[in-house]
Amino acid sequence: MNELLITNGKILTMGPQGTVENGQVLIRDGKIAAVGQSLDAGDAKVLDARGGYVLPGLIDAHCHIGIYETAIGFPGDDGNETSDPVTPQIRAIDGIYPLDPEYGVAVRGGVTTVATGPGSSNPIAGQFVAMKTWGNTMEKMVLKAPLAMKMAFGENPKNSFGRANRQPVTRMATSSLIRESLYRAKEYADKKDRSQGDPAKMPAFDLKLEALEMVVRGQIPIKAHCHRADDIMTAIRIAKELGLALTLDHCTEGYLIADDIAASGCPAILGPLGGFPQKPEVALQSLEAASILHKAGVKVAIMTDLPANHLWYLPIAVGMCVGAGLDEMEGFRTITSNAAEILGLGDRLGTLEPGKDADVAIFDGNPIRDLWCHCAATVIDGQVRYNKFEESCK
Repeated sequence: MNELLITNGKILTMGPQGTVENGQVLIRDGKIAAVGQSLDAGDAKVLDARGGYVLPGLIDAHCHIGIYETAIGFPGDDGNETSDPVTPQIRAIDGIYPLDPEYGVAVRGGVTTVATGPGSSNPIAGQFVAMKTWGNTMEKMVLKAPLAMKMAFGENPKNSFGRANRQPVTRMATSSLIRESLYRAKEYADKKDRSQGDPAKMPAFDLKLEALEMVVRGQIPIKAHCHRADDIMTAIRIAKELGLALTLDHCTEGYLIADDIAASGCPAILGPLGGFPQKPEVALQSLEAASILHKAGVKVAIMTDLPANHLWYLPIAVGMCVGAGLDEMEGFRTITSNAAEILGLGDRLGTLEPGKDADVAIFDGNPIRDLWCHCAATVIDGQVRYNKFEESCK
């Protein structure tokens, strides 16, 4: 039996137990066994949090780690398959380099889980994956694949294809390509159902439609790249039209239509935050967005959108939002429990509760209020993968 006791910390469980002062977390065989004070830990190995903050491992709900490799350029850029505007069959797991140095950066920053995948050049870009940040093969790191189907609205598809006079040239064409593909996938799924397993009645195999079938059957959500308010509403309109699950990623102008987003029931994944607005779509970005959306009833997560920002930047981005009015505990949720729930992984991640994955980040201070705070240790699946006193990170 492999046991670890994290002791002497301020435990922010982000779950029903709330905050446990001078608390302990008992880990057994890669899972959280107990959270409390004066736990019976037997001969468990002890990790002293030294009075620091103990959090669930941080979660980046939208980035491109491993698929945009560090400091390589074109040879390591596998983010956009721009040979075709509609590529739902593209799988992130086939393009991610799990030994990219940025995974080590993530671990040293307390980030234990990421959602990563294709970029936003294509109206339908392909399949995102959820993965842990420690390991040397995708088979060891993947949590869920596919996690979601990446789709993109707004400037990026127009710039990638329209400038070369290829479809889509307009926002209308972007939406049309997405809508047509989804309706074809629905027809494909309906034909399968009507065939009742009879090979003679089955539709001809189509890998693109096989991928989109998971979307129209509600097995995975659309992960919609959308900045401007009109593009956000277009994504919501298409999802509502076909009865599909949807997350609003970036959602830059979402705070301007917060009530409409709340009425849709769609969660928002905001970011990247704090950078220079390099294109028209993000000119109205506001650090108050997270607070406005949360108060309207929208579930919010915050992302880095790496390579826009390193993954260790997550708490800094949250801190800026808290400074702009977001409740502090809700800020912590945006990169723990909210992120896990939005990704459909709340049964395993996001809170320190018995039975969940033993992913823990220990900080030597409050990571969203103290700029000089550091991640002191990171535990992934019950194993100490980083300790600032030992530097045991890959």
